Amino acid sequence: MSDFENTYNPEEMDEPTIVTLLDEDGGEHEFEHVDSFPFNGETYVVLIPTEEEIAEGEADEILFFTLQTDEEGNEALSFVEDEAELDMVYEEFKNRMQDEFDFEE
Repeated sequence: MSDFENTYNPEEMDEPTIVTLLDEDGGEHEFEHVDSFPFNGETYVVLIPTEEEIAEGEADEILFFTLQTDEEGNEALSFVEDEAELDMVYEEFKNRMQDEFDFEE
């Protein structure tokens, strides 16, 4: 979505939660879970690439997903692709995390 400058000190925080996602070729990519929040009837999950992923050339972007639960109670992430929804969720995320990150406009 947008580049950002991380202003928190990881040494002052508990261990980050790492999420491993598979790409279309079956390759594994690790992301740090930054936030989850309810908004407009959905639960959104926010991930950023780990430092290792960025060093390997992955984009330094914020990724937004909705958390979906099937009939059996299994949870899955669904990437937010709709631009209007993405803009609204990004604005909500910025409001929630304005003390944690310096966002570039």
